[in-house]
Amino acid sequence: MTARILIIEDEALVAMELRLVLEDLGHEVAGVVADAASARRLVRETDIDLALVDIHLSDGPTGVALGRELGQEMGVSVLFMTANPGMVREGVAGTIGVLSKPTEERAVQTAVDYALRRRHGEPVQYAPPELQLFG
Repeated sequence: MTARILIIEDEALVAMELRLVLEDLGHEVAGVVADAASARRLVRETDIDLALVDIHLSDGPTGVALGRELGQEMGVSVLFMTANPGMVREGVAGTIGVLSKPTEERAVQTAVDYALRRRHGEPVQYAPPELQLFG
């Protein structure tokens, strides 16, 4: 199952590595952006299936509000990827869950697969252990 994925990450090396992993898995990376305004603009212009969202972006700690907006108002499935998972410990409405950074390629693969299966209403037996789900 391939998807159009948006990477919202302000660390260039992390974003580049994520892009390579996702493309190796056969997904289309619709864009890589480093701030909330650029993410909103790209989502309005492009059909996005999944967004991988860091919490601290180049415009500050705007990722949580952005993830909520993308998930609840714009119909995008959202996974947070952050070194500070405690910032979303209580969950964020409209989003799926959080992966702690740094993470391994396999964890990204299984979390993305899980999120896309949920998006398409396919049965999922369990979440990957690296993915902290929100209630």
